[in-house]
Amino acid sequence: MGPHPARRERGVALTPKHGEMIHMKKRTNVNRQPFLVGAFAAVSALTVAAVPALAFTGQQYEAQAKVSLPQAEAAVAKAVPGGRITDRELEKEKGGSGLRYSFDVKVHGKTREIGVDAKTGKVLENSVEGANAD
Repeated sequence: MGPHPARRERGVALTPKHGEMIHMKKRTNVNRQPFLVGAFAAVSALTVAAVPALAFTGQQYEAQAKVSLPQAEAAVAKAVPGGRITDRELEKEKGGSGLRYSFDVKVHGKTREIGVDAKTGKVLENSVEGANAD
């Protein structure tokens, strides 16, 4: 015996037999897939354009540094727990090896300047930033 005469080919029962439950198939719209892929690509492109890849002043000296920016940031986190880095730069400055990462760190409502030697990773400066900030 074939399918019930009141059923459609898509598997949706229009009138169930006695004691039978109605089962409906979820319709999927495969035409939305290209739209979703395009939307994801557009959002990704905007995100990359809006956020520069760890841009900081002094990147031209990066090849001379033996300590990476993330390593220097870790040293800052140890020196100023709970602080938030608001500015970073790599600069040639007296003291240590002559090449240092300088960070402005906001903590407890004050800005501190933290200097990390770019060749050794040693914290060279940890002071409250004065009125004449660089």
